[in-house]
Amino acid sequence: MPSAVPSAGREQTGPAWGTFLELEPPAEGPLHARLARALRTAVTSGRLAAGSTLPASRVLAADLRCSRWVVTEAYAQLVAEGYFEARSGSATRVRARTGGSVRGGAREGGDRWTPRYDLLPGVPDLRAFPRKRWADMVRAATAELTWDELGYPDAAGLPRLRRQLAAYLARGRGARVEPGQLVLCAGTLDAVMRLCRGLRAAGHTHVAVEDPGWTQLRLTVAAAGLTPVAIPVDEHGLRVDLLHRATTVRAVIVAPAHQFPTGVVLAPARRAELADWAREMDGLVMEDDYDAEFRYDRHPVGALQGVAPEHVALLGSLSKTLSPAVRLGWIAAPERWTAALTARETGGTPPPVIDQDAFTRFVSSGSYDRHLRASRLRYKRRRDHLLRELEARLPGQPVGGAAAGFHLLMPLNDCPAGAVVEEAARADVRLASLDDYRAAPAATDTPTASTLVVGYGNLTDQAVPGAVRRLAHAIERVRAKEHGT
Repeated sequence: MPSAVPSAGREQTGPAWGTFLELEPPAEGPLHARLARALRTAVTSGRLAAGSTLPASRVLAADLRCSRWVVTEAYAQLVAEGYFEARSGSATRVRARTGGSVRGGAREGGDRWTPRYDLLPGVPDLRAFPRKRWADMVRAATAELTWDELGYPDAAGLPRLRRQLAAYLARGRGARVEPGQLVLCAGTLDAVMRLCRGLRAAGHTHVAVEDPGWTQLRLTVAAAGLTPVAIPVDEHGLRVDLLHRATTVRAVIVAPAHQFPTGVVLAPARRAELADWAREMDGLVMEDDYDAEFRYDRHPVGALQGVAPEHVALLGSLSKTLSPAVRLGWIAAPERWTAALTARETGGTPPPVIDQDAFTRFVSSGSYDRHLRASRLRYKRRRDHLLRELEARLPGQPVGGAAAGFHLLMPLNDCPAGAVVEEAARADVRLASLDDYRAAPAATDTPTASTLVVGYGNLTDQAVPGAVRRLAHAIERVRAKEHGT
């Protein structure tokens, strides 16, 4: 069979014309029976996914150099057995199987929980992705890229995008960066992996991470062959005094503008102290600037990179501003690290050139700035709606981290947050607790020991009341169990 092209729909509904078929030798029986067995094996092994369309019998017969009767007999046998379904005027398809999954988990995401109310933090409003405008940019990029640009890309990324990003970061984030210092990557984790591999090659053995913090950062540091060292975060941000005591550490990953998940801003005195630490240690600060564009009730916080560009690598991506599906990010690194970031040993590859050019057009046309302004207004309205509903359903419940980003913190003084997360899941609501992001569980007497992390980025405005109602019921049920009422 020729190559298959997977469908982009909800189910695998594209043509299955490239499926590898293992036909047994002639001694194993007539060809129609051997073809039926090969097709059956392709279904049960997952090579033919549910919903896939089969090639017309004459097409497959021509490919196999056999009579059309052989193919129609094999198809008919598998229709009778329930593997295929045939409808008048439509192509033969692989039947969706409801009784168990195919071996090997062939249906991508088939067992993934899709809750009715998703309050998990870190996900932007995916419904607001500018589909038409982005499609226009991709179409223009595809039509206008030169032949040379369609070849293997510059390891650092498309030069004109690096120029656009340098101007944007200087204008919007107060960064001090030249286009030659920018390296395009597939997102923040790709950036951290590349930097950590470069650090390891330079003799580093440990990297400090915020605690609590994004769990994937710790895992990425470890995957790069370095040891993550958890440094606590308090109401003023990273404890830089404890960083000084970690004598094996000369590099740190920090989110100074909006720490995840606590939402605190690194205090001015600590920003200065962190920059001084990096200079004294001749070290590297990896600044995770993941959602600094979304500020509502406070003045913008400039990038730390603008204060100490020789020791700070500014990391950004489109995962929060557009969508995680657009695997495009950047590293504004000190000049001495840029060569290491594009070296073969780092294992990184630049994003697709078509996407790079599309984003270049998106920025230069003003579409990105307009999208960010609209997003800020939308998230602020949704946050205000969420806060009103929480006050109505849970009067007096303290809430933190509301000044920026698109998640809140809800400290619970009289019941365990982990139990609320489990109870909410039973009500088809997904959220997280602060302990989910700690290197180790907090002591029970810690002020934030029992805290919920409630995301609202990908929650529709209409869903806010229902989500809060179920969350409030989950908290009330756990409280009743805890107090025996």
